[in-house]
Formats: sequence, structure tokens, C-alpha cells
Amino acid sequence: MRIKDLNRAPKHITTIGGQALIEGILMRGPKDLAIAIRKSDGEIILKEEKLNTLGMRHKFFRLPLIRGVVGLIESMAFGIRALMYSAEFFEEGLEDEEDKNKETFFDRIFKDKKEDVEIVFTLFISLAVAVLLFILLPSLITNFFNRGEANPFLLNLIEGFVRILVFLVYIVAVSKMEDVGRVFKYHGAEHKAIHCYEHGEELTVENIKKYPILHPRCGTSFLFMVMIVSILVLSFFGWPNPIKRVLIRLIMLPLIAGISYEINRIIGKSNSRLAYIISYPGLFIQKIATVKEPDEEQIEVAIEALKAVLTGKKEEDLWR
Repeated sequence: MRIKDLNRAPKHITTIGGQALIEGILMRGPKDLAIAIRKSDGEIILKEEKLNTLGMRHKFFRLPLIRGVVGLIESMAFGIRALMYSAEFFEEGLEDEEDKNKETFFDRIFKDKKEDVEIVFTLFISLAVAVLLFILLPSLITNFFNRGEANPFLLNLIEGFVRILVFLVYIVAVSKMEDVGRVFKYHGAEHKAIHCYEHGEELTVENIKKYPILHPRCGTSFLFMVMIVSILVLSFFGWPNPIKRVLIRLIMLPLIAGISYEINRIIGKSNSRLAYIISYPGLFIQKIATVKEPDEEQIEVAIEALKAVLTGKKEEDLWR
């Protein structure tokens, strides 16, 4: 299937989405979250839990712009927790009994709150690395193009392209790592399974295999949209000194994420040529780096995770 064919309307456009893990997949439905992990002995472990998001509890967090920011933070928290859970199975057998029973720093200080603190700590480190790579580094590189009275819009445009280039180099480099390559195969399995569900077919390995690994409503497309929107929004703030520049980018990040979410929400349910053009860069990044063709065992994991979050009522996960 060609990239341009991906925006042709399936029978049902779903809000169900997922994340590839270490030898597993996280699926998030309208009411439930499921994690399916393939253990080293071949057994599939399924962990399910009911969702209780801020948007489900308070109408305020479902408002336009707000919902995108809140959803992004919650998705990152869910994703980190799921990655930590999947890593536990990956590390099985690497530690001896003495290591397993050894009390860590987090055990001693935070006790029952250990897992929550580890998630917050990991989230903080992840955000710090993201700020360093995708905010500070592009800004410093762009400074080399600043010759006195350079046009602020042009400098912001250059910075945006540098940010995209850094992102591409990072993603492609990471995709060459063997373990990450397997994660990207699970990413492909997740996409294939969702395609199959959206086209109204039974979730079987044979049915899922025929669908493409690329998906127009992938999180990769959202990240690319954030980079494009940031160029436009940040252009209104000129090109101040480096410290102010970084602070402005950090302060405006929630607004940029909120706008990007709303644009993606509109594009996700459109089959127009404009929607195809806007979604193409995200699909291209998927094609060159973030998704790979899965094997049958990986597809089986995707089936288990997806089935666990289906409610039986398609209107509940309809993309609106």
C-alpha cells in the first residue's frame, strides 16, 4: 500500500492508540489500558487496568488546547510506566537472587511510593534530554547564522529546520540499535492491528498481516506537527538572547502542544488532499525509521493488547 492510500477512509476511525514496548505493546482504549508482553518462554502476559484520566474526571481538562497538553503528559506517564513494567521481564534472569532482594535508594527513601517517584524521575530526565537536544542545541546552532540584523522570522525558520534535522538524525541512529529495532517491529504490529480493526475485519494474524505498518494517526506525526507549529508560534517572539529564547520556548511548549493536538485531531478524520500533505512528513519518518515489519508472534501480542481494550461499542472509540 502506498503512503497516499493511507488517508483513504476506513470503515471506522478509532481513537484507540498504542505504544511499542520491550517485547510488548501498550494499548489505550476509551475506558481501559492493556499491556501485553511476550516472555522469553513464549508466553504472553496481559496486564489490564481501568482508565481514570483527568479528562474523564473533569470537564475542564477536555477543553480544546487544554486536552492536548494534559493528554500528552498522561500518555508520557503511562508510556514510561509500561516501559518499566516490560523491562522487568526483559531483565529476568540477568539478576541473581541477591541482586533482586537488594534494597535500592528509591526503596529506602520512598518505600510504597517508589514506583510513582521512579516514573516522575524518569519523566523529568526524559524531558531534560528532550530540552537539550530539541530546544537548546538547535538554538545554539542557529546562532551561527545570526549576523547582526538577521530577520527574526528567518532565524526561527532555520532553527525549526535544524530541530527537525536533529530529530531525524536521532531517530535514524536509534533505529539502528538491535533492541530498538525489535521495539519498532512491535510498533509496526500495533499499527497493523489498528488498521485491521478500523477496516472491520476479525483480528487474526492472517488478516492483520496484509495491512501496512504505517499509520496516519501515529504519535510520530504528532511530534512532527509540534515542530512545524513551533516555527510559526515562536516567530512572534523575535530572536532575543539565548537565555530568554530557551525560556520562551519552554513556556510556550504547552500552547504549541495544544495547537498541534487540535490540528492532528482535525486531520485525523479528514481524507482531503490537504490532510494528506500535512500528514505525509510523519508517515515518511515512520517509513525510514520508527516502524518495521513485524513477525507473526509480534502480531499475536498486538492482538491480545487490542482485544483487551475493545468495549464492544465502536461509537465509544470513534474519532470525533
